[in-house]
Amino acid sequence: MTSDADRLPDSPREERGAISVADRVVAKIASQVAREALSRFTEPDGHVPVGRAAPHVTVSVRRAPERNAAERREGEAAPGRPAVVGEARVRIAVELGYPSDIGAQCAAVRREVTERLRTWAGMDVSDLSVSVEKLHSVHTRRTGQERVR
Repeated sequence: MTSDADRLPDSPREERGAISVADRVVAKIASQVAREALSRFTEPDGHVPVGRAAPHVTVSVRRAPERNAAERREGEAAPGRPAVVGEARVRIAVELGYPSDIGAQCAAVRREVTERLRTWAGMDVSDLSVSVEKLHSVHTRRTGQERVR
C-alpha cells in the first residue's frame, strides 16, 4: 500500500498547496488598521467623536500569479519576509475631525494599511485610495446648537 506522500510530486512540503485570503478578511484587517492609525492623532480639536470613526473599506483581491519552482527559489524570500499570496486594491472612506491635519492622517492610514496587509495577509497593495467622506467640526458637537452660522 502506498501513502499519499509517495504519490505526491517531488516538491518540498512547503511548496505544495495554496493559500487564499478572502476579500472580506482583507477589508476587516484594513478597517482595523485604519482605525488604529487614526486613533494615534490626538489633536483635541480634530478628534472624531466615538462611534463615528469606523472607516468603510472596499477591497478587490487578485491571487498572485503561479510561478515555477526556479522563480520561487530566486524571487521569494528575503529572510523574515512572507511570501506574497495575492494583490489587493483597497479603497478606504474615513470620517475625520476638523480642524486637523487631514493629509498626515490619510498618509498614516495608507502607510500602515500597506505595511500590515503585507505582513498579516501576505498581500501586496497595488492601489490604495483614502477618501475623506465627512469632517466633524468642533462647532457642530456642542450640545444645544442645531446649526452654526
